[in-house]
Amino acid sequence: MTPELSRPLAVADIPPSGWMVRVEANEAERAALARRLRLPAVEALACDFTLRRETGGVIAATGDLAARVVQVCVVTDEEFSAPVEEHFSVRFVPAGKESEAFDPDAPDEIPYGGGTLDLGEAAAEQLALALDPWPRKPGASQAWTP
Repeated sequence: MTPELSRPLAVADIPPSGWMVRVEANEAERAALARRLRLPAVEALACDFTLRRETGGVIAATGDLAARVVQVCVVTDEEFSAPVEEHFSVRFVPAGKESEAFDPDAPDEIPYGGGTLDLGEAAAEQLALALDPWPRKPGASQAWTP
C-alpha cells in the first residue's frame, strides 16, 4: 500500500554532515490524509526534518510540523479550523533492528527497509499523534447537556 503522503529518501543520499528536508503535502495528499485521519479537511501540512546519521544504519531525525486541520468540536458538533504545531524526535532504524526495551522517554523508532525511509509517511504519523483527541471549538461551553 502506498501512503497518502509519500516522500521516499535513500539513506545513502544523506550526507555524513546531516541534511535538512522539507515535506509539504499538496491538495490531493491533504484530502487523502483527511480521509485517513477522519477529519473534515487538512488545509495545510508542512514538516521540516533535520536528519543525522548514526551507527548501524540508524538515522536520527528531529522535526517541526506545522498544519491546519478542520476538526469537529466534541461539545457543539461544529466544524472548526485549528492549527497543529509539533516538535518531535524519531529514529529511523533498519527493519528488524528495533529496540526491544520499552522506554517511553526515548524517541519513537520507525523501521525502514531497502535502504529507503519515507519522510512523508513519518510526517503523516506525527500529524496523527499531534491531533487533539477531544477537539473543542474556541468559545465552546464547558458544560455538556444531553
